[in-house]
Amino acid sequence: MKPILLWSDALIFLLVIALCLFFYRLRRDPQTRERWGEVFSSRLGMVTFTVILVYVGVALLDSLHFRRALEAPEGLETEEIFYDNKVTSVLDVMLLGMGDRFERTYSAPFALKSFEKKNMKDEQGNAIRDFPPLEHAGRHLEDPAERWPDVAARSLTALLWGVLAAAVIIGLQWLALRRSTNPWYASWGVQAVVICLFVWMVNISRYYHILGTDLGGTDVMYQSLKGVRTGVLLGTLSTLIMLPIAVTLGVMAGYFKGWVDDVVQYLYTTLSSIPGILLIAASVLLFQVYIDLNPDFFSIGMEKADARFIALCFILGVTSWSTLCRLIRAETLKISQLGYVQAAHAFGVSHSRILGRHVLPNVVHIILITFVLDFSALVLAEAVLSYIGVGIDPSMGSWGNMINGARSELSREPTVWWTLTGAFFFMFALVLAANLFSDLVRDAFDPRTSMRRSEA
Repeated sequence: MKPILLWSDALIFLLVIALCLFFYRLRRDPQTRERWGEVFSSRLGMVTFTVILVYVGVALLDSLHFRRALEAPEGLETEEIFYDNKVTSVLDVMLLGMGDRFERTYSAPFALKSFEKKNMKDEQGNAIRDFPPLEHAGRHLEDPAERWPDVAARSLTALLWGVLAAAVIIGLQWLALRRSTNPWYASWGVQAVVICLFVWMVNISRYYHILGTDLGGTDVMYQSLKGVRTGVLLGTLSTLIMLPIAVTLGVMAGYFKGWVDDVVQYLYTTLSSIPGILLIAASVLLFQVYIDLNPDFFSIGMEKADARFIALCFILGVTSWSTLCRLIRAETLKISQLGYVQAAHAFGVSHSRILGRHVLPNVVHIILITFVLDFSALVLAEAVLSYIGVGIDPSMGSWGNMINGARSELSREPTVWWTLTGAFFFMFALVLAANLFSDLVRDAFDPRTSMRRSEA
């Protein structure tokens, strides 16, 4: 086994470490700790945060890549180890080869035969045109009529194993957190559902295609799970690239005013006047030309797809900072006129100290709220960009590529609906959880909301 570290893999692990350090430092501030306590004191906060953590966990598992060692060819005596060109992740291992069970073409969820007819020969050798049986679905059945009883029996067994695994994992958490005042039972309920569904999915997928297969015969459930890493990483990295630009320019414009404010306003007004989709599409296509002209920079195909993915994150971040910059500029203009800031100026306090002590802490609520809201918006933006053909590389799993591939499938008769359904469900759950969590963060950190609660 040869470990493979892609640029996106390194970035997602650095991101997780940075977020852990960030929240650890926030715990030192009693006011910030109290506000986060408000978020997690509600059942909705625990449920949505647990859902987000599940997606992040899947993305981390899918970011541990390696190449399997191949057996030496017969008759060749050498100490050199040869590795497979295919890059595998820990998630692929946990799914027990779900992505390796290919069919000829489309097949419906839990189907035993292909969705399209082909030329075949019957037992007498006569040429017929019929639906061929699938290679990796229902081959263990002697009678096709036994399909649904078999699915029910295997589902019951898998769910029992899932309940047992959930009981062990949640029991350990209960021993450590039983004195906590937070509603952990809400999080444990979500964990139990996720664990049971995962065990059921892995078990059933060995015998059936739960969400069917696409045009290339790839399992749709597997594609949907592989899209989790792309969605989480793109939304987070693009937002983190955008934040430093927006915060720096917004604070400078609102604090220093004058020509600095004029320059910053000119920049974000000019950027906002350019159609975003066209700007992003042009930038992506330019980078794709660079990749095509320099193939020697990438040893495997996945590195090329990863480079395009990182470039898309950077482009989305650089082109989406204007809205947050406006908000922070307006808030900084208001804060800079407050009495304690004017008093600090009168006492000769340096600009850097005023910005660090009085301005930035009072715009944190805007940054946090925008971070979560822009995360979900950028996840949806990736789907739109892939739909028009300038998004993620087709070789990399993403919900946008699945939706793009479903365009022609929805117009055919009978309709191939399961590809779009898989992408929609996974994207909907992530975006909904992020939006609900952002509402709770806004209620906890927005001073106006806190003031209304105190008056009530």
